[in-house]
Amino acid sequence: MNSLVGMGVALVTPFKSDLSVDHEALAKVVEFNIENGTDYLVISGTTGESVTITKKEKKAIIQTIIKANAGRLPLVIGIGGNNTAAVVEELKTTDLSPFVAVLSVVPYYSKPTQEGLYQHFKAIAEASSKPIILYNVPGRTAKNMEPETSLRLARDFESIVAIKEAGNNPEQYKILLKNKPEDFLVISGDDDLVCDVVLQGGSGVISVIGQALPELFSTMIHKGLEGDRSTSKALEKKAMPLINLIFEENNPAGIKAVLQQLGLCNDSVRLPLVTATDALKSKIKDALAQL
Repeated sequence: MNSLVGMGVALVTPFKSDLSVDHEALAKVVEFNIENGTDYLVISGTTGESVTITKKEKKAIIQTIIKANAGRLPLVIGIGGNNTAAVVEELKTTDLSPFVAVLSVVPYYSKPTQEGLYQHFKAIAEASSKPIILYNVPGRTAKNMEPETSLRLARDFESIVAIKEAGNNPEQYKILLKNKPEDFLVISGDDDLVCDVVLQGGSGVISVIGQALPELFSTMIHKGLEGDRSTSKALEKKAMPLINLIFEENNPAGIKAVLQQLGLCNDSVRLPLVTATDALKSKIKDALAQL
């Protein structure tokens, strides 16, 4: 899956002031990323506020991105949840032909056992006509998928081709990288750790900050993939202040505040999220000025 190597971005869903989807701004964010070095686009992830998007809105968002992208970059679609049967049903009833892969999150809230996680993703792998990227993000799901479970899935199902690992745990990355099947991709979901992950053999990132700093962050990833540690780490140092700021309150309020200052979209988010505070916006403005 060479199309998943490099820098993917987890796209925001821009909203107008009345909280309806801003399709014009969404197309603008897509174009900005295509023009500045992003390798692939991820639709309907956490950063896209997928949990407060209706099914009708999701379909419209997909169509806007497909139209704006015009076949230029690979697309990944997020389809996941904590109701296995509902996830399987969505996979079977969604036209997956525009996408190179499906990103599916570890079930949240329910806190299944490791065997429950295995059986959940087994059902998804068997239902999907497209390759699966596992998405482990225990800070949001309240349950860590242990490396042994992820590796078991990677070995047992050819259609499970990658993991977006976002546990912010360097040791977990090391276990995955050391023991993974040769063609299985370890993709970082941690913007603050990805530089080291790539230098240790990871395949890249599905990034939040990348959509605001596509040229810088993509160059950092690709220099890391080439083994150019000094250049990659220097770029990481430049990006790190802004990375820390966008996660200071909540995601995606932080990244939307950045994108607003770049003139790409409004900073509106849907409840229970709230927009970034004025204090954070001021710090973001200063960090952008430094860049």
